[in-house]
Amino acid sequence: MIHIASIRQLCEAQSFRWTNHVAARMLKRNIETYDVINALENGEVIEQYPDDYPFPSCLVSGLAIDNQPMHVVCGIGDGELWLITAYRPDADEWTHDFKARKERDS
Repeated sequence: MIHIASIRQLCEAQSFRWTNHVAARMLKRNIETYDVINALENGEVIEQYPDDYPFPSCLVSGLAIDNQPMHVVCGIGDGELWLITAYRPDADEWTHDFKARKERDS
């Protein structure tokens, strides 16, 4: 289980591993590095993905520099914070606080 305190500690130490995937997604989605870091520093873990490879990961919900909602998927491994993807959550898919997925109609 990944705790936000561990994520913040690695942020403070600037111990990041920016994957090619997160870099491509950030470029496509017009997300800046400082937005991702800000979201991690002020966010909270809302989902855990213990079976992800090569390391367990989690979804952090936080705020970008402009105070807009931001989600970041990251994992911890080899003493680094692995950044996997980042996106601005869609209000149609998430609750008003962007911390829980809305139930889909069957």
